[in-house]
Amino acid sequence: MQVTVRDNNVDQALRALKKKMQREGIYREMKLRRFYEKPSEKKAREQAAAIRRARKLERKRAERDGMAPRR
Repeated sequence: MQVTVRDNNVDQALRALKKKMQREGIYREMKLRRFYEKPSEKKAREQAAAIRRARKLERKRAERDGMAPRR
């Protein structure tokens, strides 16, 4: 990943770099790698994230199709 510095404006380049890193998920990954995570904990976290994504997708589909949300 690289950012060009224009007119010696380092602050603007830093802002652009931080935004790119945020978009790529590097900060989230750094936070996760700060401590060791057992494989079972990693698996549980990833399964929970997959369930959240599926539910969110289902809500968006229901909203798009004009159906009432299911509970």
